[in-house]
Amino acid sequence: MMKHNHNFVALSALFALLNVATTPSPASADDSKTAWYKGNLHTHSLWSDGNDFPEVICKWYKDKGYHFVALSDHNILAKGVKWMNVRDINRRGGPLALGRYKEQYGEEWVITRKNDAGHTLVRLRTLAEYRPKLEEPGKFILVQGEEITDSFGGLPVHMNATNLAELIKPQRGKSVRDVMRRNLAAAEAQAERLGIPIVVHLNHPNFKWGVTAEDLAHVVEERFFEVYNGHPGVAHRGDATHPSVERLWDIANTIRIDKLKAHPLFGLATDDSHNYFGTRGSSPGRGWVMVRATKLDANTVTRAIQRGDFYASSGVTLNDVQYDPKTRELTVHIKPDGDATYTTQFVGTLKSYDKTTKTVVDKSVTPRRVTHTYSTDVGRVLKTAKGNTATYKLTGNELYVRAVITSSKGADNPVWQGQKRQAWTQPVGWEMQVK
Repeated sequence: MMKHNHNFVALSALFALLNVATTPSPASADDSKTAWYKGNLHTHSLWSDGNDFPEVICKWYKDKGYHFVALSDHNILAKGVKWMNVRDINRRGGPLALGRYKEQYGEEWVITRKNDAGHTLVRLRTLAEYRPKLEEPGKFILVQGEEITDSFGGLPVHMNATNLAELIKPQRGKSVRDVMRRNLAAAEAQAERLGIPIVVHLNHPNFKWGVTAEDLAHVVEERFFEVYNGHPGVAHRGDATHPSVERLWDIANTIRIDKLKAHPLFGLATDDSHNYFGTRGSSPGRGWVMVRATKLDANTVTRAIQRGDFYASSGVTLNDVQYDPKTRELTVHIKPDGDATYTTQFVGTLKSYDKTTKTVVDKSVTPRRVTHTYSTDVGRVLKTAKGNTATYKLTGNELYVRAVITSSKGADNPVWQGQKRQAWTQPVGWEMQVK
């Protein structure tokens, strides 16, 4: 794991304004006891629509140097008894899946039986069963997750709940925003009842154009969303009539901070992995979060995410990210990667931004929805810097500022041609403007 030396002056006061955690921030702890932990919070297995066994998937992440992973299958937890026909396993993952499973975990680990038709079935192991085989204190943990797969009128509304203890059924609702709120409330109720931290984040908003920037803005109960999702089918870059996911982030945060006086969204990167045989489709290793925490356990990591003490990455590693509310400086320190060069863009919206909007009726979805286009003042590049260290000093005229760091190197497992490795920090400078 990466050690670091950071100086977050008064950052604990900033986090306290978020009102999302009961434990001290790393800024109030001994710096020598904090570390960066790498993890993926959006992962699918044979328990829903993935094509490999969960313990094989988790071993892949562990072997690749991740510190934590959450299996987040659709509307199901890896609990109870679930049998799967080998024919269906082969149809998804090919004939190598079962053989690889046996090779990695041994014949005695694989439980099979015949059904009445004479077909071989395999019992999927539960999280409680395979967790002891994979977890190592301080090195690797598994976090229970679920993709709450909901919808409204055919529009997908998918939300990942991380560190939950019990299944959350899709809550349904009278609109996209109502669906979001109801599922968030269900997770909050479980967290309060059981006394555990749970993070719920909105998945791939551009998937079938299910969630708009205005939806993200007005459901202020939602504090997290995927600014990057490695699935090729989620329209990350938008199209001629829909903004990219990164622009959705800026629009939503501008509305939240300026008009609603509410806290901004924090952005995560995830794999949304389904395919573990080759790089076709949604394969692993494309997006992750780096979380700064005092120790590696599910509750501590979850609380650090709640505080916003993390950044998102699709291939760029930061030695540190610093924001000092007193000097109002945001600084990123980028870890060298061979001969790679880096460009850091500090993106934000000024308080004096052009508020002109144009109403647009989105006819590509059912039901049709009214959205808006926004001026280029929203989420504009305020400064560009080259090199392994970059700093932006806020003037007080910004609603918020965030940094996006782009490497000269291409992504290891690109989703689109020419994709570069990137990292995204959380927005800062907004803390004195929210309720």
